[in-house]
Amino acid sequence: MSSNAAALYAQISSNPEQTQALFRQALQDPSGAMESICGLGKQLGLPVTPEDVRTHLASLDDDDSNRWLVKARGGL
Repeated sequence: MSSNAAALYAQISSNPEQTQALFRQALQDPSGAMESICGLGKQLGLPVTPEDVRTHLASLDDDDSNRWLVKARGGL
């Protein structure tokens, strides 16, 4: 499922409004943001688990991903 996580990340990243909405949610409700990410993956035919998402984000070496991990560490 890790390839699904990469594809889902690309989908989310390509939509700045969606990216910002998920980031804002992660700041206020990290576990809810994770549920939203997993739900979005299911809707798009890219099912992921929270662990898939965490593993993929941890593998990225860019500022935006690091911001997600630092700011929303509790749920992500």
